[in-house]
Amino acid sequence: MARTVKNAKIDTRSARSKLPQRREPYWTVISAGCAIGYRRGALGGTWIARHRADDGKQHYESLGAADDARDPDGLTVFSFAQAQQRAAEFFKRKARELAGEFAPEDGPYTVAKAMDAYFGERERKGSKGLDKDRAAARVRILPELGDIELAKLTTKRLRDWQARLAKAPKLARAGRFSEKPAGREIDAEDDDAVRARRATANRTLTVLKAALNHAFHEGRVASDDAWRKVKPFREADSAIVHFLTDDEARRLVNACDGAFRDLVRAALLTGCRYGELIRMRASDFGAEAGTVTVRESKAGKPRHVALTDEGRQLFANLTAGKAARDLIFVRDDGKAWGASHQQRPLDAASNRAKLEPAATFHILRHTYASALAMRGVPMGVIAAQLGHADTRMTEKHYAHLAPNYVAETVRAALPSLGIVDQSNIAPLGRKRSGGASA
Repeated sequence: MARTVKNAKIDTRSARSKLPQRREPYWTVISAGCAIGYRRGALGGTWIARHRADDGKQHYESLGAADDARDPDGLTVFSFAQAQQRAAEFFKRKARELAGEFAPEDGPYTVAKAMDAYFGERERKGSKGLDKDRAAARVRILPELGDIELAKLTTKRLRDWQARLAKAPKLARAGRFSEKPAGREIDAEDDDAVRARRATANRTLTVLKAALNHAFHEGRVASDDAWRKVKPFREADSAIVHFLTDDEARRLVNACDGAFRDLVRAALLTGCRYGELIRMRASDFGAEAGTVTVRESKAGKPRHVALTDEGRQLFANLTAGKAARDLIFVRDDGKAWGASHQQRPLDAASNRAKLEPAATFHILRHTYASALAMRGVPMGVIAAQLGHADTRMTEKHYAHLAPNYVAETVRAALPSLGIVDQSNIAPLGRKRSGGASA
């Protein structure tokens, strides 16, 4: 609705108080076929919208209480202007429905229905990460917002949900593609823990807004104003990246037992994810080209990872005598590695190697990429090795580690002032870190 219509008889509560009580509303025409009515009762008035179809049939919807006794809040009590905004959503929705753009639903079109429709569309398109987003929606979105009708969703309600989500306990994995509350509150004094929860809230908000936008574009709701005003937390994706020094990497490898050591070696020499490694087969190693192929990656596209001489020797040793379809990495008992078999032995090895924090396969991936960045490897090459779709993600996480032209120029040009005493004290080894989590 482009403008707010005026009516001196019902514009203000004082004007409405002078109207006689009656069952038939006092109608104000908004546009052709669309009107808004005020029905005055003994305890106050209510707003009603009326839409006349082409066949002359009238369609009505109650909009909520008028601000006769209470100040308007835009939720349950509405001023005349707010009631017109709410009526405009009804007029658009009803017009689309009568035009056959979608069939009437049994009951209101809720957030839960919007999520189902959105995930169904993604499933038809073969979208990646669908199971993870569905699991997050089940735990983080639907319990609080699922039953709310889209037309009644407000910016305040969404912001309150977002704030609570950012303070909620971290979820623990209860099984594949499902999660449950861990029951441990975050430490408000731990900046990194707070940032991590806000980053999770941002990712969840992205999924919710995508579903709501899908509903809006499908004509299920007349306006996207409520969620368009909700913004993600700022600077929530600047987590500290932990990666291992060369000495720490060697200590970790030496602390690993049996076949698990081969997995850790391969992660450090390829930057591949744990899931990518445990699916590799002997035919994926190209001895002549010195590459290993990742056929199933997070991005959904295969990639070829170039190996160093050390990496080529590792894969040659592991594939010797194996048939093309044999898995490269297997457990000591000859069985395949499972989806959650890696962290317990890695925690044990990290403890023996005295690493703090304990290594994860994600840290091993960071270690690989950070080593390349600090040796001046172009971001495009690192992106290709890691399987990033373009260099934006790579630059965000690792560009600050690359030799910097500005820093090198400043160091070369600025003279030594001789104001710092020389010392033969060598600092203890410190974990190098920086950037945002990949």
